[in-house]
Amino acid sequence: MSYSLQLYTLRNAIQEDLPGTIRRVAELGFTKVEPYNFVATATELGAALRENSVTAPSGHAPLLSQDQDEIFAAAKELGITTVIEPFIPAERWQSAEDVQATAAKLNEAAKKGAGYGIRVGYHNHQWELESTIEGRTALEYFADLLDPELVLEVDTYWVAVGGQDPVDLLGKLGDRVKFIHIKDGPLTTDTKAQLPAGKGKVAVLDVIAAAKSMEVGVVEFDDYDGDIFDGIAQSLAFLQESGTAAAGAGAGA
Repeated sequence: MSYSLQLYTLRNAIQEDLPGTIRRVAELGFTKVEPYNFVATATELGAALRENSVTAPSGHAPLLSQDQDEIFAAAKELGITTVIEPFIPAERWQSAEDVQATAAKLNEAAKKGAGYGIRVGYHNHQWELESTIEGRTALEYFADLLDPELVLEVDTYWVAVGGQDPVDLLGKLGDRVKFIHIKDGPLTTDTKAQLPAGKGKVAVLDVIAAAKSMEVGVVEFDDYDGDIFDGIAQSLAFLQESGTAAAGAGAGA
């Protein structure tokens, strides 16, 4: 079991000082990060990662709205082996036809990514769980339309906000789930109310244990009312002290 940090959590600090932010992340004990929109910052980010012995096994990029070759080339430069589409808006999850179209586009992106040696994935928000298609959540319906090589990164907080039990959903989605986003809070859409792992309403340890094929657990805050570096430090400490033991996988950053 290894843990990563979604760098969107530190987007404000990164805009001010990218190298210094990556250094602080490494000092906190993270050896992995998940970059976002990394094409524009690939050169500077790559240098900072190498300098601090941090790797980026996964990254978020808008595969369905930007140049895929450019994204995959930047990912390869950064050592990212899974590129994850992070956001398809809610209106595209309301009909079977729209979900089928999104799945088809991601399947095409995955074929292109394979040429670069890169896997493609999808990351959910709450609306994929709030919408029902043919008696199932739109996310489950979508998952069955994806080619076998595509993976899911389940944002377990947004699953719960969307009204579903993340432990139950992870069981249904099975071994397609290779990454999860670990976050906590009051299960509302108020992102500033999010909390360090173990401090809110998410059964974080049960969620980790349910993600049986997970390669990396990714710590994320969409926002935070306190000191964000303190927040992620608290999350990592909680996971190292109890999360990995619960998952039966030994501690690791």
